[in-house]
Formats: sequence, C-alpha cells, structure tokens
Amino acid sequence: MDDAIASDTAIAREWDGNAESWAAAVRSGRDLYREHFNSPAFLHFIGDVEGKMLLDAGCGEGYNTRILARAGARVTGVAISERMITRAQEEERRVPLGIHYQAASFTELSVFGVDSFDAVVSFMALMDGADLDTVVREIARVLRPGGELFFSVLHPCFVTQGFGWLYDEAGREVALRVGGYFDTRPYIDHWHFEGMIEHPDFSVPRFPRTLSQYVNAVTTSGLRLQQIEEPRPTEAACERFPWLERWREHAALFLYIRASKDRT
Repeated sequence: MDDAIASDTAIAREWDGNAESWAAAVRSGRDLYREHFNSPAFLHFIGDVEGKMLLDAGCGEGYNTRILARAGARVTGVAISERMITRAQEEERRVPLGIHYQAASFTELSVFGVDSFDAVVSFMALMDGADLDTVVREIARVLRPGGELFFSVLHPCFVTQGFGWLYDEAGREVALRVGGYFDTRPYIDHWHFEGMIEHPDFSVPRFPRTLSQYVNAVTTSGLRLQQIEEPRPTEAACERFPWLERWREHAALFLYIRASKDRT
C-alpha cells in the first residue's frame, strides 16, 4: 500500500484541504446525490434513532450528524480532519443540538470505552480509510451488546477504477463498463458534485475493495451480518433529476450494510 496516500496524516491533509469548500457546498444543498438519493435511502435503512447513543464515524463537517441529532439521537461525531471538525463545532455553537465532535481517526477510537454506543453509523466514509479491518474491530469494541453498525459506501462491484458509461446514438446511458475490480491500490480521486463543474475538484483518498473484503471485515470482527441493501433512486427523484435514471435502471451506486454485536 502506498504510504504517501494511506497514512492518517496524508488522509487528514487531503480532507483538511477540502474542508472549507466541502462544507459550503454541502450546506447549500449542492450535493444532489446526497440530498435526493443517498441520504433519504440510508436514513430509512438506519431506522428509528430516537433516544439512542450514536457514534457517527467519519462525520466530516457534521451534515448527517445533525440530521441524526434532530431525529432524537444523542450523537458523537468523529473525523480525521481537524478542519472538518472545526466546521462542525462552529455549526454546533451556532445551532446547538447537543452533539460532541472529536478529531480522531476511526481506526483508533481509544478515547471511547468498551460498550459506549447503542449504534455506530458511517455515511460514505469507510471507503476512504486505509485499514478497514481495524476500523470495524474498533467499532465492534465500542458497540454495546445488541448494538448495531450501519455503513454506506460506493458499491464496490460497479464503481471501480475502470468505471464508465456506454451510450446509444441518442446519448442515453444504456450500459455500464466495469473494469479493474480486483485492483485495490489506493489513489487520489479528483471529482466535484453533480452540476458544479465550475468548482475546483475535491481531492479524496480512495481505497478500493471487493465486496468480499467489506463483508469479511464485518464477520471477522465478531459482528453478525444482518442486512445488505442496494438502493435505487425513487421514480419521483428520477423525474426531477433525469440523470439519476441510469442508477435506477442499470446498476447500484451505493451499498449499505447492517451488522450487530451479540448480546452475550
């Protein structure tokens, strides 16, 4: 693995560089996939959180953390980027929701004791960490017996480094090209939110994995795999944003996993 990309210091540096523009874009509703597809589907997957003690692992600037707090959860958010955590803390001071934010790598959660949380949630973050096995073991440690882990990632079977759409003569997406599925070398992904071509690209460390690596990280941690979901955009979302139709018809963009810690 490329240590120049994979170290916590390198990952934090990239996210620190993204923090200001990322927070501004997300808070202004510019992350259309999040707003109209991924977050509604994943929050439904998580279900009722009222009264639960939650850890948001990889919380970034706290957008989803705040949604969970407004739904009645008592939430702690951790992120590797101090600048992201600073943005989150600023928003907590502006609109207090009782959220505690901590700058920390989710590979090392020693600040939290054993059996600290009723649930751990992670929105699109575990694919951006270098050591998945350690992360899931740490999550298992801080979960209370009977507690659950919910995480979402880009679907490893379809969003590969060889990803690309195939088009018909009218320019419509009719199939998805997938290549390099087994290429798990880390890389820096440069991209922008849909419709923000005028915005400088974000630089995001990526750590590609196979489906089996995600599943096995859960099962070898001592957690029990409970549910896998591959959400599709709703018809209503596709009518409003036609570019979502390709993800309704041809492939899964996201993968959701739920696992639980045994009660005994």
